[in-house]
Amino acid sequence: MDTPQIDAYLQRLGAEHPARPTVDALRDLQLRHLRTVPFENLSVHLGEEIVLEQERLLDKVVGARRGGFCYELNGLFGALLGSLGYGVTLLAARVYGDGGVLGIPYDHLALLVRTVDGGDWLADVGFGAHSHGPLEYGERGEQKDPGGTFRIAGAGPDAAGARGGGSGADLDVLCDGKPVYRVEPRPRVLGDFVSGAWWHSTSPRSHFLKAPVCSRLTEDGGRITLSGRRLTTTAADGGREARELETDEEVLAAYRDFFGIHLDRVPALPSH
Repeated sequence: MDTPQIDAYLQRLGAEHPARPTVDALRDLQLRHLRTVPFENLSVHLGEEIVLEQERLLDKVVGARRGGFCYELNGLFGALLGSLGYGVTLLAARVYGDGGVLGIPYDHLALLVRTVDGGDWLADVGFGAHSHGPLEYGERGEQKDPGGTFRIAGAGPDAAGARGGGSGADLDVLCDGKPVYRVEPRPRVLGDFVSGAWWHSTSPRSHFLKAPVCSRLTEDGGRITLSGRRLTTTAADGGREARELETDEEVLAAYRDFFGIHLDRVPALPSH
C-alpha cells in the first residue's frame, strides 16, 4: 500500500500511524478493526462480485466503507500490517462445523503476524465472534481474552512438535474448550483463497447463502448483529436482546445506523 492508502485505511479505523510494529499496536489495530469494519456477507446477497485483489478490497472496505468476510477482511488487514512493518504470513484454516466436521480446504484465512518486540501472533479480524486481540502463536496454554478463553493446540500425529511459526503439524484454535478452526502452518498467498471464496458465495452448502449477515464488536465489548431481518444486541456480560425489523426501511436504517453501510435495497438472494 502507498502512503495515502495507509492513511485512509487508518482513518477508517480511527487509528494513529504506529511508531513501530509492536504487539501493543497490533492489539489496538485489531480491536479497532473489529469495532469499525463489520463482518458481512452482503455482496453474496447483492449480486456483487468478490474480487480478492488489494485495490478492489481497498475500494470496498475503505472507499465504500463496507465490510466483508474472512478473505476480504484478513487479506486487506494483512496488507496494511505488512505496509506498517509487520511480518505477515497468510494461513489457510478449516472451520469446525456441527459434529466436529472440518470444512473445505481454504475455508478460512487467518494471519500469522511477527512483531518487533513480541514474537509471533495469530491475528483474525474476519471470523465474526472470536478473540478481541491477537493470540500468542507459540503459546500452548490458555490465553484469556474478552471473547473467551482461547488455546492453540497441536493437531495430528506430529502435534508434539508444532510450536512457533515454522513447518509442522496443523494447529487447532479452541475457544472455551471447543475447537473453532484448524490452521495449516504453510504460508499462502491471497490468490490461493479464490476457490474458497467462490464456494462460500455459490455452494448450496454454504451457510453464507442462508441469510444476509452483518456483525461487529461494540465499544463495550458486546456485539451487534443483523441476520436477515433480526437485529440482535449481545452485551459483554452475555445478555441478549433481539427484535424483528418489519419493513425494508427499518432494515436499511439498521445497516446505516449500526454499521455505517448505506444501501439502496435490502440484500436478498436472487430468485431462480
